[in-house]
Order: sequence, then structure tokens, then C-alpha cells
Amino acid sequence: MPSSQPKTDRRSFLQFLTMLGVGGQVLLQTRNVSAAETAAKESVDKAAWPGMTYRTLGRTGFRASRLVYGCGAALSRRPNDRLLNVAMQAGVNVYDVGYSDYYGDAEKNLAEFAKRHRDEIFLISKAPVNVDADEEVTTEVAKRAAATWTAYMDGSLKELDTDHVDAYYQMAANNPGIVRAEEMYRAFEDAKAAGKVTYLGLSTHENAQGCLEAATETGWYDLAMIAITPAGWYDWNSRKILTGTEDMVHLAPVLKRARDAGIALVGMKVGRLLAGRRWGGGADGKIFDRFYDDAYLQADLSDFQRSYAYVLAHGLDVVNADIQDYTVLKENFVAAATSEKLFA
Repeated sequence: MPSSQPKTDRRSFLQFLTMLGVGGQVLLQTRNVSAAETAAKESVDKAAWPGMTYRTLGRTGFRASRLVYGCGAALSRRPNDRLLNVAMQAGVNVYDVGYSDYYGDAEKNLAEFAKRHRDEIFLISKAPVNVDADEEVTTEVAKRAAATWTAYMDGSLKELDTDHVDAYYQMAANNPGIVRAEEMYRAFEDAKAAGKVTYLGLSTHENAQGCLEAATETGWYDLAMIAITPAGWYDWNSRKILTGTEDMVHLAPVLKRARDAGIALVGMKVGRLLAGRRWGGGADGKIFDRFYDDAYLQADLSDFQRSYAYVLAHGLDVVNADIQDYTVLKENFVAAATSEKLFA
């Protein structure tokens, strides 16, 4: 278990940005070290990063940065330790990845960084159980799912070159029956006893409310990563807001029951619909504006930042973001770090 007290040195972080942030981009373009250093310092001076804020992850007791670094897509093809180190220096201490059949080389490309900082970060990976949403969960089905999940976990540990992760999720959970299956919980307990994992989680973007409520009822789950937006549940199948969903304010009782049961709530797909028509969003990225009051709309935030800060202020502990470059890292970091002040 990593230390629950994040270590962040503001001075060293700003120096790190000077070397590896905007300055790194200028250095690649100009091959001029002095120009790179000047550009980086100007960037930091004009828009200094705020200090990260933290939230205890449910019953785990871990003090987590409110921004989770989503490494799956970001590291699927190549490592990016430079950017991971910027995030680490800034105070991000939770890193989420996933199994190789879906995320390519992401676990392998995270391995060196994770090993270097193993005592400082909360490391999460995940894999599916390959049970359909409407499949009847018999004992045979549950045993097969548990065996599949366990095999994927062993594969993840090998890819990450470690013998232990802090949490392992049932990925793309969509069947409440398998969430409740005792066979799945026994598989987790066996893995925990073997020292492979400490906490059990699930991630869900289909039938998310049903799966979250099932997890809450069991008392087994420590974390739940849910696809949710200011407008309510995000639906993976339609790539839109789930038809008939309540908005996030009205989903508060569902979220509170989960948190009261000790489950840490992690948001995902929070800003997906702001990416334009390709993802089902509006062309101008204003799809969530009707849920914001006038004062919030006037805040100096991008549409993505507005959605991230909003969900963090309305029931989520932390939010997971796919971070592939410096600009996206900073944008998401600022939203996560300042959400409490925006809704004080």
C-alpha cells in the first residue's frame, strides 16, 4: 500500500515544468536550450498551476489526487514517462490502466514509471469477465467469469512487471448478477490472499446505475468507476446520454448510498460528449450548459474543465481522464484542483 500522504514540492515542480513542459516543446522545435527555458518560465509565470486537492478513496483510506491519470489509451502504443513525471511532480498520485487485449502495451509502458514510484502511487488495472448484460448468471457462468478475470489479472501483473496492484476492477461491468456473484468475490479474495491485489473495484458505462447499486448492496467493492456527466449517465452503446436518465443532482441519493457503503466513486467519460458530433456532442460543446448557473458559466474555464469540476462537486471523489499531452494534463489538472473552490 503506497503512502496516503502525497509528496509535492511546488518549487521543484515549477523547475520540472521549466525543463519538461512547454520548454520541452520549444526545445524540439528550435534546438535552443535558452529559448526553451524562457518559454517554459513564461508559461508557468502566466498560468501557474494550482495545488492539487485530495480526497480519501472510500474505505481504502488512501488520500488520492482528485485527478486520476488514465493511462490506457494514452500509453497503448508507446511510453510517455516525461508526461507521467510532470503529473507526478504536480501531485497526481493515482494511475489507472487496463489489460493488454484492449489497451495494447499500456500496462507494459507504465511498468517502469510505476516501479520507480511504487510507494507513492495508487496503481489500478482492470479486465472484463466476458458476460453479456442480459445473460443469466448461473453458477457455471459465474465460475467461468471468475476464472477469466483471474487469468487477466495474472496477465496484467506480468505486463506491469509487478506482483501486486492496489486495485483491480471488473472492467465494463454491465450485468448486476455477475457483480453480485459470490464466485467473483471469492476470486478476488483468493487473489488478495496471494498478495496480488488489495482492493476490489468495477468500471461501468452500460447499466451503470444497476451495477453500482448491486455493488453497494454486496458490501464487497471498494471503488467504482462510473460513466457519468452533469446530465446523468453516459451510455456506451449509443455514445449519448442514457435515455431517461436523471441529471447528476437528482442522482445524488444513488451516489450517496454507494459512498456511505465505503465505495470510492471515480468518474469517467465525463467530457466525452463535448468532443463534437463524432461522439454525439454538440458542435459547440455546450451540451451541459443548461445544468450550470450563470455565475458558473462566467467562470474562466473551458467546457471540459466545467464538466470535470461540476461532477467532482456533485458526488464524485475523483475523476479519471485520458491524458495524452501536456495541454490536456494541465487543463484537467486545473479543473480537478479547483473544483472545491468553484462550488464553495
